[in-house]
Amino acid sequence: MKQNAFYAQSGGMTAVINASACGVLETARKHKNRIGKVFAGRNGIIGALTEDMLDTSKESAATIAALRHTPGGAFGSARYKLKGLDENRAEYERLIEVFKAHDIGFFFYNGGGDSMDTAHKVSQISRKLKFPVICIGIPKTVDNDLPVTDVCPGFGSVAKYVAVSTREVALDVASMAKTSTKVFILEVMGRHAGWIAAASALAGQTAADAPHIILFPEVPFDETRFLARVKECVRRYDYCVVVVAEGTRDTDGRFIAETGTRDAFGHAQLGGAAPMIAKLAKDRLGHKVHYAIADYLQRSARHIASKVDVEQAYAVGKKAVELALQGQNAVMPTIVRKSQRPYRWTVGQVMLSRIANREKMMPKGFISRDGFGVTAACRRYLEPLIRGEDYPPYHNGLPRYAKLRHVPVAPKLRKDFVLK
Repeated sequence: MKQNAFYAQSGGMTAVINASACGVLETARKHKNRIGKVFAGRNGIIGALTEDMLDTSKESAATIAALRHTPGGAFGSARYKLKGLDENRAEYERLIEVFKAHDIGFFFYNGGGDSMDTAHKVSQISRKLKFPVICIGIPKTVDNDLPVTDVCPGFGSVAKYVAVSTREVALDVASMAKTSTKVFILEVMGRHAGWIAAASALAGQTAADAPHIILFPEVPFDETRFLARVKECVRRYDYCVVVVAEGTRDTDGRFIAETGTRDAFGHAQLGGAAPMIAKLAKDRLGHKVHYAIADYLQRSARHIASKVDVEQAYAVGKKAVELALQGQNAVMPTIVRKSQRPYRWTVGQVMLSRIANREKMMPKGFISRDGFGVTAACRRYLEPLIRGEDYPPYHNGLPRYAKLRHVPVAPKLRKDFVLK
């Protein structure tokens, strides 16, 4: 029996999350005998809870295809975590109520660990409420911290951006180091896992190349050792480039840049590791210091996306639909590395119960013994992920991205539901 599908994007964006959306939508359109319309949640899961959905069937094939090279979240996202079934069953019941009203039998949730948890719970309660929905999680996170999958779509592109930026800024700083800036610090994302910071190591090949110091969340920040290393780098190379993950912690396990607030997922709000480190280097060593916070730039830079990343993001979206049509439920497509040289990969699958609310940290074998760099094994893992270029089309010197019509789906239920 043909049923409709619901697709939603969750959490922070990546340069390639819309490539996954493209994979879902184009594949679903090839199976019109099994899947009716695909509705997208406006602003993620909130779109389902508030019955604010968009009818993707109203978008042209050309517009859907253009999603593959468009950054951001085409349908809007949200940092909104559904609580446990026992804590707030009403929200899950509301989701099923909306799905039932719109004959939605497939749920594709594109996000990280928290999103995989939500998809898993929806698959469970839908059975209890006698309206079974096939729920497929689609991996997405620049942090690369989902377990089982070899890599998370979104990471390869941010890794490429950070590596390129580190190499380019190092050339700039080195040019002026004799009479100007001696220390440059780049802050990158990475709350608990240092994958993005590690990717900066690809910018250099020798000890003299930047980055000279990488600060990981997995390695406690030791002020004395850090300052000694900066001093030594400046003495030897005339300058020092530092890459610091936003989630770097001190020896007591506290974030060095925690703001004291929390987001909707309950995560500590971070920001300011770079200025904190910069002030330390300036005050204690007397060097002229500059810093930059990559922030949203690193995850939205579609113009320099990794071709491998784009292809993997599209592939997991396509696979999500194929798994659903096979009757698979509560699963997530994964990237499986088949060989290193040449780099080959395929798409596998894993149960959502093995992914939900779990994080994959940097292995100890990927971090150098001194804690300030990466090992050869880490380089071998990272290098294939940033390969290839996949430029968007340009017009008048600027990239041309998809513009959707965003045709709303007519609501069928009461409008008095309130988000908690």
